Amino acid sequence: MILPRGVLLDMDDTLTEPMLDYAAIRAEVGAGSEPILEAMAKMDPIRQARAWEILHRHELLAAEGSTLRHGCRDLLDWLRHRGIPTALVTRNSRSSAQTVIDRHNLRLDVLITRDDGPHKPDPRSIFLACERLNVDPADVWMVGDGRHDVEAGVAAGVRTVWLSLGRERHFAAKPWRVVEDLLELREMLRACEA
Repeated sequence: MILPRGVLLDMDDTLTEPMLDYAAIRAEVGAGSEPILEAMAKMDPIRQARAWEILHRHELLAAEGSTLRHGCRDLLDWLRHRGIPTALVTRNSRSSAQTVIDRHNLRLDVLITRDDGPHKPDPRSIFLACERLNVDPADVWMVGDGRHDVEAGVAAGVRTVWLSLGRERHFAAKPWRVVEDLLELREMLRACEA
């Protein structure tokens, strides 16, 4: 393996400890068991407007109280020290992602949110991040803990690393590599230098 020329990272439950209570949000917006954004896209305009208010409230409160996952800062520092650019690619809003970045003084080169266009699992969010980092998709790693992260990375044809957090994989998309946590990810990157 060789070092990537860029690393794309999910936010919630990847760089941060779990922020959002998805079950509570789904219940409040009336999304049932469907992913929240996908359920909201099918709502009539009045219901959808109310659902956006609910989602923004939850996201902002979560961002303001967020904590970093163990190894996050060390990983970002390690990548920066080696000149490997990073992008945060999240389904969250730009305002909540920026709140997390500001709260923890994170240094990332690019921020891609659902406000930038089609969101994960759509691969266009991956391509946009690569374009803004000025790197070829073939030379980046996408790192995330969720199904949407892996589906987006696989659909974009990038090396996709699933952060398992000790869980079994219960989705069809197959990641390129699996690591348990950010510390193992950093060790995998370090091994590329050898």
